[in-house]
Amino acid sequence: MTTLSTHVLDAALGRPAAGLALILTRPDGSALTATTDGDGRVRFDGEMSPGPHTLVFETGPWFADQDRETFFPEVSVGFTVTAGEHHHVALLLSPFAYTTYRGS
Repeated sequence: MTTLSTHVLDAALGRPAAGLALILTRPDGSALTATTDGDGRVRFDGEMSPGPHTLVFETGPWFADQDRETFFPEVSVGFTVTAGEHHHVALLLSPFAYTTYRGS
């Protein structure tokens, strides 16, 4: 089964980025929206189709809701889904820097 999850951590405060909205765009152009849970995670239900996907993390509104400044109004991560694998896209976030990687 081909699956997808994400996890966002607020590296500046050392805690999960709960309540952060994101958009997943699939190869056919359709999109799914989600919001991170209390642990900063989202698991997309259902089978993911192979091919290029994009996750857009709405970081600007998330920081603004906390009265925090940020340089990045959004973080866009493009990646390729391979059939039969689990894909985990992790984002370590701070107001003026971020890093992303494929987790497990």
